[in-house]
Amino acid sequence: MTSARPAAHPSPGSHLAQLNLATLRHPIDDPRIAPFVELLDPVNAAADHAPGFVWRLVEDGAADATGLRPAGEHVIVNLSVWETQEALWDFAYRSGHLDVMRRRREWFERHVEADLVLWWVPAGHRPSVEEALERLADLRAHGPSPRAFTFTSAHTAAEARAAAGDGAAVGV
Repeated sequence: MTSARPAAHPSPGSHLAQLNLATLRHPIDDPRIAPFVELLDPVNAAADHAPGFVWRLVEDGAADATGLRPAGEHVIVNLSVWETQEALWDFAYRSGHLDVMRRRREWFERHVEADLVLWWVPAGHRPSVEEALERLADLRAHGPSPRAFTFTSAHTAAEARAAAGDGAAVGV
């Protein structure tokens, strides 16, 4: 079971969902991973209070989702929803989170396949891990599209609606 952080900044329309995977170089309780583990609470708190943050996946009874392993025993999942692509970009690359990104090779294996996927969801929708993994599989199998994309191959919510063939539903 999982729970979620409440929406901090609700807005109408569409929101951007993101999933990224990280394959641990060592078990989560290994001392070599300890610096990453020590950064989890402050980085998650920063995300929770970042402009444009809506929601993030957490494991029931935990402060984060590191105990969830739906993509493999050594794979950590990060699933969140943001008001806009810009809000997510600003948090990921223009905040203290960037310091963690710079050190990621200390803690995580380099992925050959895509390990990040973005897609549009209706405001208020909280994507499941299964939905997120399906979007990543779509990106890996078919490349970027309005259904599953990356920062460098981004699509608008309007493009996602048009591609879905439904002017009202995003993420279907």
